[in-house]
Amino acid sequence: MAAALALLLAPLGGAPSIAVRPAAALVADDNGMIAFTRTDGGRQDVYVMNSDGSGQTNVTQRAMADFGPRWSPDGARIAFTSLRPEKGDGPVNQDVYVMNSDGTGQTRLTTDPAIDLEPTWSPKGDRIAFTSDRGENTDIYVMAADGTGPTPLTTDPGTDVSPDWSPDGAHIAFASNRDGDFEIFVMNADGTNPTQLTNDVDNQTDNEPTWSPDGNRIAFLSTRAGDPEIFVMNADGTNPTRLTTDGGTDAEPAWSPDGKRLAFITTRDGGAEIWTTNADGTGQAALTKGPADDGPDWSAPH
Repeated sequence: MAAALALLLAPLGGAPSIAVRPAAALVADDNGMIAFTRTDGGRQDVYVMNSDGSGQTNVTQRAMADFGPRWSPDGARIAFTSLRPEKGDGPVNQDVYVMNSDGTGQTRLTTDPAIDLEPTWSPKGDRIAFTSDRGENTDIYVMAADGTGPTPLTTDPGTDVSPDWSPDGAHIAFASNRDGDFEIFVMNADGTNPTQLTNDVDNQTDNEPTWSPDGNRIAFLSTRAGDPEIFVMNADGTNPTRLTTDGGTDAEPAWSPDGKRLAFITTRDGGAEIWTTNADGTGQAALTKGPADDGPDWSAPH
């Protein structure tokens, strides 16, 4: 199960060597900042940049794999997944960590020998939901923001992944293959009342749900049109609308703080890059030029 989970959720882009652009000054503007993962020469690091793609700065700078950053609601901290030794040169383990937004104060939150990943903050910043295969299945868990009290929210025999907290804190969206193929579900924040929102046919995949800042819409990845593309739907699952139409892979949507744009990862130019689009699918443009950038997350101004 651990190997399957790692394969299923591995960041896109492989491990080609790329040239890192010199970092311009980071400026906290009205559009917030974007954290993302860059793969360079076999290693993965968490970067942050301005919302226009300038100021790309490595904030983890380790020889291991650090990926999947998620901003805290106040923009002061970043939760992320890391594959690093528990002690010194000992065996590596995949766990959830947290750090200050400048990369200082890196602290391990999960200590289970299982695979723990995909952290997402509650709107108040006091809890973190995450994915783990520590039980008999791969499920969604929740813990306090200091890592204490990890508790399963889902216990279905299927694989439950990609949690995202609603802006009002009342619900968590996630993806699950409990009915065969991966579909988008939503549940109460305590794990009760899981409700299926999408229902694709022909074994297509819906995954990576993310709530709009006003809580009215959910963006997600879907293969219902053939290639992986970005879709958006109402929060109750109605009116699914395709935003990207490119022949490559478009995935990992992340809303801007004002809900007017989304960042996403695309391979339309060959390698994995981060692009943005207006919320209606118009105005798509590249933010990064590296062949291995993925996992964007957009913070509110701070």
